[in-house]
Amino acid sequence: MDTNYDVIIAGAGAAGLYTALSLPSHLKVLLICKREKELCNSHLAQGGIAAVYKPVDDDTTAIHTNDTFVAGGFKNDPAAVQVLVTRAAEEIEHLLQLGVDFDRDKTGELDRTLEGGHTKRRIFHYRDSTGARITKVLRETVEQLPNVTMLDFALMCRLERNGSGFAVDVLKDGEHITFTSRFMVLATGGIGRVYDYTTNSAIATGDGITAAYALGATIKDLSYIQFHPTAYADKHSRECFLISESVRGEGAYLLNCNKERFMDRYDDRLELAPRDVVSRSIMLESKRTGSDEFFLDIRYMGEEFLHQRFPMIFEFLLTQGINMGHDLIPIYPCQHYLMGGIAVDTYARTDIEGLYAVGECSCTGVHGNNRLASNSLLEALVFGRRAAEDIAEKYDPDVTVPEYTFTQPENAEHIPTGLRTRIRHIMQRAYFVIPDKQAAVEGFEQVCEIKNTLEKGNYIIDRDYVEAKSLATVAYIVLKETL
Repeated sequence: MDTNYDVIIAGAGAAGLYTALSLPSHLKVLLICKREKELCNSHLAQGGIAAVYKPVDDDTTAIHTNDTFVAGGFKNDPAAVQVLVTRAAEEIEHLLQLGVDFDRDKTGELDRTLEGGHTKRRIFHYRDSTGARITKVLRETVEQLPNVTMLDFALMCRLERNGSGFAVDVLKDGEHITFTSRFMVLATGGIGRVYDYTTNSAIATGDGITAAYALGATIKDLSYIQFHPTAYADKHSRECFLISESVRGEGAYLLNCNKERFMDRYDDRLELAPRDVVSRSIMLESKRTGSDEFFLDIRYMGEEFLHQRFPMIFEFLLTQGINMGHDLIPIYPCQHYLMGGIAVDTYARTDIEGLYAVGECSCTGVHGNNRLASNSLLEALVFGRRAAEDIAEKYDPDVTVPEYTFTQPENAEHIPTGLRTRIRHIMQRAYFVIPDKQAAVEGFEQVCEIKNTLEKGNYIIDRDYVEAKSLATVAYIVLKETL
């Protein structure tokens, strides 16, 4: 196996795949996937991708911009938002050319739905599994590229500067392999597994953020964490099934334990308020009623429509004994998305030369303190392409990267059991929808102890160690920002 590349991309979700696809064909690219190729947060995205493309209903990029700012508490970066909304049409067109078959209405025109925080119907979708469809098309396209090598079940353990480039320690089939490259792109997704309950997949442990932090890259606004208001209420599963924003977009009502609508007590936008508003409203209503029972009600739309519009959600709920055409859907807020991350500019460049970050692990500033629904897939594409454009411009075939050898610890032990579980409990208690300041202070001290143990101990560098260290680092940064 070749071990030297022009570009190494860590992460094979929408952002990583699109970056690989957008790079020039003369560059040799390694795309490493932590687990199986399909396992990523992008694959789980249900609702769709937001864009002003051949607009209807007098929609404009200016309106999309304003909706993004309103949802993000006006803490968004204006330059990044401008790039996002103006490049959106180009990326939708490209997806169509690649073969992404978005849903169409009865006239054959592209269908658009509405989601919380949007004032216009601009969400392009493929049923209720848009992310899975987009990543499938991107992955199949990338797999045909002769210049790209995809390596699945490959864990990035360590990342170091190496001359004018980088060295990556990758654990594959029980063996540590050192790869080198001129450019490094982190596309490792979010941090959801730092919580007891999350909609995120098993890969979301903040590995890329931790690697960038260790290199000295700036980490920004990591405490900007989004809690989705309508995860399926199942406290028996760490990974919670998401009931898409688009269900409310199609007209679902939120009900409290008394089966009453309640959003009018908290926001004039009712069920279509931005996610952070709805999640906080649920927590306040829970305190008011003394109950954590909440429901979505869309029964009035009828079983036929719901099964056709939301086939994945419909079938999942049937496995839980719920027919959404006849029954209420139990829901509760759950960790969902990260707005902060590795600080980057509008070309996805970090403050370390040659290091880029794209997708959820990056902090472009487009989301402010709360992401507008369906802007995430768009961000992955727009800034993935921008990173590729910048790498193509900077590439110099005469610049070489030396060989590098990572040493493995001798007489090392496996990490103590239960560290990741402790961290999850700390974060769930200290920094959920409405943070508990006292619990955050206490939790920070405990996390510091765990982080120190992992950094100073002599442990085997395996998946357990890498993920525990990542979770400890992420929790440390988040809680430190809140104190």
